[in-house]
Amino acid sequence: MIKVAVVGVNNIGKIHCRYYSQNPDAELVAVCDIIEERAQAMQELYGCKAYPDLKLMLAHEEIDVISIATAGEENGGDHYGPAVLAIEAGKDVLVEKPISNNIEEAREMVRLAAEKNVRLVSNLNHRFVPAAYKGKEIIEQGELGTLLFLNMKLTIQNPKETSPWFHLRALHPHSIDVMRYFAGDIKRVQSFMTKAPGRKIWSTASINIEFASGAVGHLTGSYDMAGRHPIEHCEAAGSKGRFVIDNVYENFTFYPHESDELVVMRNSIMTGVGSFQETFKNRLDHFIKQIKEGVDPKAMEASGADALAGQEVIEAAIRSQMENGEAVEVPETKKDAVL
Repeated sequence: MIKVAVVGVNNIGKIHCRYYSQNPDAELVAVCDIIEERAQAMQELYGCKAYPDLKLMLAHEEIDVISIATAGEENGGDHYGPAVLAIEAGKDVLVEKPISNNIEEAREMVRLAAEKNVRLVSNLNHRFVPAAYKGKEIIEQGELGTLLFLNMKLTIQNPKETSPWFHLRALHPHSIDVMRYFAGDIKRVQSFMTKAPGRKIWSTASINIEFASGAVGHLTGSYDMAGRHPIEHCEAAGSKGRFVIDNVYENFTFYPHESDELVVMRNSIMTGVGSFQETFKNRLDHFIKQIKEGVDPKAMEASGADALAGQEVIEAAIRSQMENGEAVEVPETKKDAVL
């Protein structure tokens, strides 16, 4: 049984607690939150121990895995401190996205995890759905042919005005990860951003992308769209066909160039991903499964290195906007390197 603790048990942390408690290979043994009432509520609900301090929890509990769901500035500002403590204690760590809103801290987290040889992954849950698995299968089996372009759209409504780059750093770790999952490393970006009426932050972005493979792509993102509409769209096109994924997990369609027969998958015949929250279950279950199987830290899916690579793309896009739309090179991230 893999013993799990969750740090930060507000909205997202509660979801982590729920799905770890439901996993037959995991035991939720402890939670930690600086707001003690939150931790106490999880203790009463799941029978785990509650702590106001991570160091105290590490000193008193036998823990294999620590899941970090703290927030902070741009939803990632409070990840670094608890992640470093957990990694230095030799624990496997799952950290919410973004891995950090500070690129130097993100690099240090990945470097330290490699040095300590512990598993560091991120909750990049948009790739952990049957539609994405099918797209990956089609690419790996050569049915798509040579990838030519990949376009992505991710839009929600978020009125917060916490920082100029909040939209980029908080939302687009997901979209960039899906693009990298299908198309590999990103070499260069060029971005153009705007502010919706009444907004102070760069709330809508258009980003041109060049992949290391030579394929090209585009990302449209916004914090200005009504939440009741579909939030995500992905189109990958190659020399033999193209596929489209609608709204994260709902619909998948593959259009082969030389056939009128389409491959169509709908959520109702997939694996029961009936709501967006259930993508968290898929991701957390997969994390526990890989730990149980003894997967090498460098081979973990949606790893800390993957999350860092996504943040490097976001920071390059921010630089491009600051440099009047100039194309910007994206620094390379290596999974097996102690940076």
